[in-house]
Formats: sequence, C-alpha cells, structure tokens
Amino acid sequence: MNLKIAALAGDGIGPEVITQAKKALYAIGVVYDHEFVFEDALIGAIAIEKTGIPLPQQTLNLCLNTDAVLFGAVDDTVPNTAVRPIQGVLNLRQALGLYANIRPVKPYADLLDLSPLKRKIIEGADFIIFRELSGGSYFSEKKSNETGTFASDLCEYSEEEIIRISHLAFRTAQKRKKKLTLVDKANILETSRLWRKVVTELSEGYPDVVLEFLLADAAAMQIIINPKQFDVILTENLFGDILSDEASVITGAIGLLPSASLGSSSALFEPIHGSFPEGKNKNIANPIASIISAAMLLEHFGLHAESLKVYEAVQKAIELNVVTADLNPYSKFGTNEVGDFIANYILSKDDLYFKSDNVYIGQSTIV
Repeated sequence: MNLKIAALAGDGIGPEVITQAKKALYAIGVVYDHEFVFEDALIGAIAIEKTGIPLPQQTLNLCLNTDAVLFGAVDDTVPNTAVRPIQGVLNLRQALGLYANIRPVKPYADLLDLSPLKRKIIEGADFIIFRELSGGSYFSEKKSNETGTFASDLCEYSEEEIIRISHLAFRTAQKRKKKLTLVDKANILETSRLWRKVVTELSEGYPDVVLEFLLADAAAMQIIINPKQFDVILTENLFGDILSDEASVITGAIGLLPSASLGSSSALFEPIHGSFPEGKNKNIANPIASIISAAMLLEHFGLHAESLKVYEAVQKAIELNVVTADLNPYSKFGTNEVGDFIANYILSKDDLYFKSDNVYIGQSTIV
C-alpha cells in the first residue's frame, strides 16, 4: 500500500515525537512492503511566526490532498491574543470535517504501579472514548463585551451531528463488549436531552448493544473509582475533552495515550498530550503516544498485522524498560533512543540486543 501522509509536527515537543512515529512507519514499510511518503507542513505557533496565521493555506491544501494527517502538538501557553496557535487546530478540524475523536484507554501491565490509582482498580480496564469533535461550545457562537466584563459560549448540536458519531460508537461497541455509555448532563442541558433522544432512537438498530446513561459529573467519578465498568463511552465535545484527559491517570502518564480524529473522508492521528515547551529539544519527551497514534493510522487503513506489530514493539520497549523518564525516573533512555528501539524491533526483533544501560541494534534505523 502507498500512503501520502501530511506531517504536522507543530510546536514544542511535537517535532520530536513525530520523528519517532515516522521511524516506526518507515520500519513497517520496509518489513511489509508499503510506501509511506511524508510531507511536512506548518501549524500552530511556528506557523504564526513564519506566516502570521496558525493554519496556512498551503498546510490546509496539503491535508485536503493526502491520505491522512500525522499531528504533533501546538503551543497552548501563548498569551491571550487575537491569533492563537490552538485556532489552527480548530480550523483544521472544521476544514477536514473531523467529527469523531477516538481515544482508547488501556493500561500496560508493566506500568500498573505507575498510576496513582490502585492496581486492583485499573487492572483489566479497557475502554474507548468517542468524543464529538466538531460541534458544541467549542465551535458555536461566542460573545464578549468591549470592557471584558461579560462573555458567552453558545452550545449547539444538531441531530445529524449526533447521529454520525453515534453510529461509529455503536459499531465499535458491537466489536467489543457490546456496551455503550452515553455521558451527558440531561438533567440540566437541552443539548444533552437531544443527545439522549437521538442516541436512544439509534440504539434500536443495535439490539445487541446495551445502552446506559451517565451524567458527566458521575462519569468523572466512576472513571476513577471503577473504570472497568466501561466499554465505549460516547459524549459531546467539552465533556469528551475533559474526561479523556482525566482517563490518562489510569495509564499513569499522558504520554501514553494516542487518538484518532475521523471525518467522512479525512483522518488525523495525534497524541493527546500538549506541546510541553519546557521539554523541547531535551530528548525527554515520551514518543509512545505518537507512535501508537501511527499504529491507529495503520489500523484505519486495514493494515491490522502492521498495527499489531507496532503495539508489540511498544510493549517490548515497556517490558525491557526502554522508556523515557516520565515512566521511569532512573531511565537512561530519551525520546530518540525509545524511537530507535521500537523501529529496530519492527525491522528485526531477532537482530536486536539489549542491556540494561544501553540498546544494541543489528541494523540502522531508517529515518
């Protein structure tokens, strides 16, 4: 298979983790006879610096004419100005019609003690959050007065917006444990009551899936005290943003969580962590979330064996403690070394030798 991939590294540690994801995909291409062609483009603060806007037309044109987008991070520490890096991301989502953000949450067995939650609570947890990505208060009408003493963010949803992501969530639940939990605030919000109405009607077409409802505040608590009860969580934009970041404590580090954002004809894959500007160019950023996002890209295109190989390589890195300091404060490995290990494991796991203080490889990483 030949895929053209737009690589939007962005700001902070974005370029570093994207480089490691590319290494893994290059290795997959060699082993499985695929060709992945990457074209880099600007977004975020670096785009503002060089072009004056967070999403240049050249970047957008590239993304509209590629098979997928591999995204790093944008700087979210920029002061409140008229032009902000995050606007590039929001505009890109709208332009590509990305309406479903999919975030799997499954802790690694070797890292259970890394989580602040007790092992007995998180062991065996395995669920996916489907966050609606193109509607709600993030994209609806916004107002503020000239004196800065009043502001409002309108939250709007249409039936169509709810239907399209709900079908994806139901179909995923059918392939898993056949349970879907809709998270909302139907006791307060009209938009949530619309969500319940639409999702309930759709559920009749998925009789094998058990549909449950949970208020957002209760869901926030249950994700922490009993995460194993969940299979597929479906929710709107704001709640999904908050709950998926909260769920990162289950894995023990936000640097482990990947995501996919899907539209009718476009797909974008990114780690859920931020740009971490303090760690820029220090070889300390955890690349695993970005690498697993690349695995989700492979799976999206039906390359299941290839995706599993990436997961296997990541699991081996964790098993052998070839990880960055956020996972092991005593680790001597950095971003590049972790990426090299994973790529070379994919290339030839039988030609890779390991010692606790170094990684010896039998062939060079292709980058």
